[in-house]
Amino acid sequence: MKIVSLVLKYLPEHLADVQAGIERIPGAAVAQDDGKGQLIALIEDGEGYAVSDSIIAVHQVPHVMSVTLAYEYSDEVFATEEV
Repeated sequence: MKIVSLVLKYLPEHLADVQAGIERIPGAAVAQDDGKGQLIALIEDGEGYAVSDSIIAVHQVPHVMSVTLAYEYSDEVFATEEV
């Protein structure tokens, strides 16, 4: 499981378009929106898509001016090689 949170900036008059664009992305949801041009989006991986693909899609949502990765979690364990 992988989860990330992103902070997005946009012009407040485009709130509805930005929220709708985020909600169309697989695994993405708007977690918090201040209504003043800044929101927090959560992305969780799922069957058939990767978190990285969804992050790229968020960058392409119309009217989004910037995207900042705020938090990343992964419960995947990386195997270490024996020497």
